[in-house]
Amino acid sequence: MKLGLFLGCNMPAIRPDAERAIRLTLPALGLEIVDLEGYACCPGYGTFPASDEEASLAVSARNLAIAEAKGVDIAVQCGSCYSVMRHARHSLHDEGKKKRVNELLAIDDKQFKGTSTTRHMLDLMYNEVGVEKIKKAIKYSLEGLTATVQYPCHTLWPHEVMGFDDPRDPHMFRELVEALGAKVPRFSREYQCCGGAGGFAARNHPQAVAFAKRKFDAIVDEVKADLIVVSCVTCLMWMDRVQSEFKDETRKYGIPVFDYNQLLAICMGFDPKEVASISVQPREKVIQKILSTPVGGQKG
Repeated sequence: MKLGLFLGCNMPAIRPDAERAIRLTLPALGLEIVDLEGYACCPGYGTFPASDEEASLAVSARNLAIAEAKGVDIAVQCGSCYSVMRHARHSLHDEGKKKRVNELLAIDDKQFKGTSTTRHMLDLMYNEVGVEKIKKAIKYSLEGLTATVQYPCHTLWPHEVMGFDDPRDPHMFRELVEALGAKVPRFSREYQCCGGAGGFAARNHPQAVAFAKRKFDAIVDEVKADLIVVSCVTCLMWMDRVQSEFKDETRKYGIPVFDYNQLLAICMGFDPKEVASISVQPREKVIQKILSTPVGGQKG
């Protein structure tokens, strides 16, 4: 299966180790990567979609047109990129909007046809690879570790456009992490947004920190998690960084945050220095624990 890898803006610039993890794990699991040369920002919420629908649709349609020319669907990890391009494709079922967008794309000698779609990394991992294949592919395990998962909120609603999991009781992400050997208990704020999405953190930083702290307090008090697993670069950056801003002597934070494909890469035997080297919260103890827990008790 060939897929066009859409990296978005933040990952290649700020978290290239997560990009490397994706580039290593997908081919190893049978998903061939095709680069989408010349792609542009999705464009994210809080910019074009809020102020200029026509421009937003044109940019997303251009990205989709690049994938269509290569005959592939788009694979994306960022929740916002996923949502924006899914929304755009859905909106372009309107023939009037599609005609106008293609008038704009003609300037760049491109055409949007609607033959390619956008797939999120969790969808691909669960529905194209599958938990059983993942279990067979790993050399090291998260056994003995307790994790929480941060659902990319843009992937759940509106379900008729976004949905690949049950929006009211999503289970795929939890099962994917359990396939690596971790315990993933439920908790009261499991479905709360991380607080970094949609420009919230940039425009209302103190409120965003307070919002995130409520979630982290639930994680600390109810779960006592060893790590947090995400599949969205905004969640990865924000949840890793925001913990340093909490002012609370009653709780200990500093929970390491990993992208799912980073953990998968480590469990598959790829070098942690290559796939999980950038973070604010220390990750070394969790990585050492994983590398000391070979599957079946066999090292090497």
